[in-house]
Amino acid sequence: MNYDIIVIGSGPGGYVAAIRASQLGFRTAVVEKAEVGGICLNWGCIPTKALLKSASVFQYVQHAADYGVVAEEPKVNFSAMVTRSRNVAESMSKGVQFLLKKYKVDQITGTGKVKPGKIVEVTDANGLVSEYAANHIILATGARSRQLPNIKQDGIRIFGYREAMTLPEQPKTMVVIGSGAIGSEFAWFYQTIGTKVTLIELLPNIVPVEDEEVSKTLERSFKKAGIKVMTGVTVESAEKSENGCKVIVSTKKGVEIIESDVVLSAVGIASNLEGIGLEDVGITTEKGKVIVDDFYRTVIEGYYAIGDIVKGPALAHVASHEAITCVEKIAGLPVEPLDYGNIPGCTYTHPEIASVGHTEKSAKEAGYEILVGKFPFTASGKATASGAREGFIKVIFDAKYGEWLGAHMIGENVTEMISEVVVARKLETTGREIMESVHPHPTLSEAIMEAVAHAYGQTVHL
Repeated sequence: MNYDIIVIGSGPGGYVAAIRASQLGFRTAVVEKAEVGGICLNWGCIPTKALLKSASVFQYVQHAADYGVVAEEPKVNFSAMVTRSRNVAESMSKGVQFLLKKYKVDQITGTGKVKPGKIVEVTDANGLVSEYAANHIILATGARSRQLPNIKQDGIRIFGYREAMTLPEQPKTMVVIGSGAIGSEFAWFYQTIGTKVTLIELLPNIVPVEDEEVSKTLERSFKKAGIKVMTGVTVESAEKSENGCKVIVSTKKGVEIIESDVVLSAVGIASNLEGIGLEDVGITTEKGKVIVDDFYRTVIEGYYAIGDIVKGPALAHVASHEAITCVEKIAGLPVEPLDYGNIPGCTYTHPEIASVGHTEKSAKEAGYEILVGKFPFTASGKATASGAREGFIKVIFDAKYGEWLGAHMIGENVTEMISEVVVARKLETTGREIMESVHPHPTLSEAIMEAVAHAYGQTVHL
C-alpha cells in the first residue's frame, strides 16, 4: 500500500505527527507494536501522575484535622492504586485510538523497520511481514529505561520505571538510584504511602538539572518526609540477595551496603534505535541519537526522526511540538525551528517543581549581568489559606535589556503556573509588562508577579 506519510511509533510524537499530517490532507498511517499512545500514555507520564494523585489524596486525608475535618485513619490499598492507574492509562490510550480513527489515520499493528526506497517493513505478532511505501517516513520510536551493567535489572527485584508502577505488592523498603524527575517522583510516591525509601544521587544535588536553591529545597522536603537522601554517592553494584537486594555504594566516608526489598533504577533512558533499519537505509546517528536538521530531516531524503531518538529534552511535550514542526515543514507551511531554550520542565513531586530557561548559575556563566527576584509562598495569602506554604518563585532577568532569562518554581501547583513564563518569554515580554498585568488575588500565580517586582526592587509584600 502507498501512503503520503508513514509514522513508526504512536507516542506523543508519533500520534501527533500522524493526526497533524492527516489534518493537512496527507494519506497517513501509523505503525505501533504495542499500546497506542506509547510509553507516555501507557507506562510514563499519565499513569505515574495517577499514582501520585493517589498518594496526594492519602497525604491530604492524613492531615484532614489541620483543616478542621475529622476523618478516620486512612489506609493504603496499593493494588487499588495500581488498578486505578492502569485504568487511567487505558482510557487515555483508547482516546488516542479514537482520534486516529476520527482523522482517518490507518493503524498498522506490528514492529516497523525502514528500508531503502522509502519502504516500511512491518512484522506482526505472528511473524507475518508486510511492506508499505510512503513519500515520507517519520521515525518516532521513543526510548526505554537505561540499563547499566552494575545494576542488572531482572524486572522483579531490580527494575525500571515500567515495573515500578505495577508491582504486585507494596515493598516495605526501596532504594531509588537516580534523582531526576522519574526517580524523585517514585521516591515521593512510595515514601508517602509508607515504603521506607533511600534515594541515591551521583551528583552533589538531587534533581541536578534544576536551580540549586530548588534542589536544596526539595532535598529538605524529602528528608522531612522521611526519605533518606544520599548525594555525591557512586553505586558500585546492585544485586539480588537472599531476602531482597543489596546495593553497594561508595561515599565520602567509604563503602556502605544498603539492603532493601527492591531497587528502582532511574538512571535515565536509552533511545530505541535497534532493529529499525537505520543502517540499511544509511541514516546516521551520534551518541545514541539520530542526526537531524532543524526540521527533523535525516541525512537521507524522505526520512525523518522526532522525539526521544533525536537530540534534545526527552519530554512528551517536546516530541509533540517536534512532530507538528516536522509535518508542517513537509507540507510547505511557513514554520520556525523549535526554540529549545524555552522548553519547560516539570517534576510532580510534593512540592512540585517547574522551570524554564537559565538558572542563576548558568546565566552568570553565560556572561549576563542579572537581576534576580524571589517570592516565597510563606508570604502568599492563597498558599497560607491552602496550607501549602512550602517553596518559592524565582525569576532571572538580564539587567541591561530586560530579557526574561529564566524562572524556577517549587511549590503547590507550580507545574500549572510555568506556562505564563514560557508564553511571556516567547513574546519577549519585559518585567515591567508583567508587573503592569493585573494578576488575580488571592492566587498562587500572583507570586510570579511578586517575584518579578522583587527583581526590580518594587515588591510590596516582602
